[in-house]
Amino acid sequence: MSATDADLLLDVKDLEASFLGPCGPVKAVDGASFAIRRGETLGLIGESGSGKTVTCLALLRLLPKASAAITGGRVVFEGADLLGKSEAEMRAVRGARISMILQDSLTSLNPAFTVGAQVAETIALHQGLAGHALRTRAIEALRRVRIPDPETHYDDYPHALSGGMRQRVAGAIALACNPSLLIADEPTTALDVTVQAQYLRLLQDVQRESGMSMLFVTHDFGVVARMCDRVAVMYAGRIVEIAPTREIFANPRHPYTRALLDCLPAVDGPSRELVSIEGQPPDLSQLPAGCRFAPRCPLAVDACANYPVETTVGLEHRVSCWRAEDVSRSPAFPSAMDHSGAIR
Repeated sequence: MSATDADLLLDVKDLEASFLGPCGPVKAVDGASFAIRRGETLGLIGESGSGKTVTCLALLRLLPKASAAITGGRVVFEGADLLGKSEAEMRAVRGARISMILQDSLTSLNPAFTVGAQVAETIALHQGLAGHALRTRAIEALRRVRIPDPETHYDDYPHALSGGMRQRVAGAIALACNPSLLIADEPTTALDVTVQAQYLRLLQDVQRESGMSMLFVTHDFGVVARMCDRVAVMYAGRIVEIAPTREIFANPRHPYTRALLDCLPAVDGPSRELVSIEGQPPDLSQLPAGCRFAPRCPLAVDACANYPVETTVGLEHRVSCWRAEDVSRSPAFPSAMDHSGAIR
């Protein structure tokens, strides 16, 4: 996706974020590049520890200053590089132009304040309302996310609400000022299936009404299929594949993407044995040379000792893998290999 696109909202180039470790800086995000158009939903998917949440926090410059830093790249939002803004300028962006829903509403909401006060705080900060007008606007925000009887729940504390209701309150805070971009970091993790479906439908409805864009972080391909226009697959701090959602499901070109999809149970067609990805994600302080997925990859060859250059393999489909063509051809991925590592 070109940065010259008229409908481009966010353009991230070579983003790097590091944490201070016992033996020096450790890169949690290493050269991530992606873009989001206006009104589009981009899914960010990968195993725990792959760098998804750190990427989101880096976009908003919310990494802990004592132990982490953005060490490279550009984050161009609505034509301006967020990494060049002052802290005061970023406070005007957060909550107003870009908002974030965290995955655990119980810990993201302050237990010492009512839910109404927490929704109202964002509105007061960015829209300057006070008194009765502020309360009315906050109640409207709660009603927008379908909190029943919001006038009553306005004065409730977070612990008095169910998990689904708390997550709606978190959504009300994030959506109160009509942001251009909503970052949703696994917002349905703690919800049961029925409530999850209702919450996803709510986000889709709000997106249709407002035209906002979303960066949707998840580990659930079912959520990806429902919510996302395009998908970026992240592994060990790097985006290894990015493509339209239908293309990811129909024609994955990175072994990691294919392995994630092969872990899903089949709900139609012939039954098959569930598989798992061998091994564990690498320690970011002791990364392997070359491709970071190579130690777990049944397709790994000598060339994988060097990190692959990102290539375009289809319309808006980019992948970093020396054997992208072989991934596409292989049948059931783990069983498509013989013991020598060659494709059957």
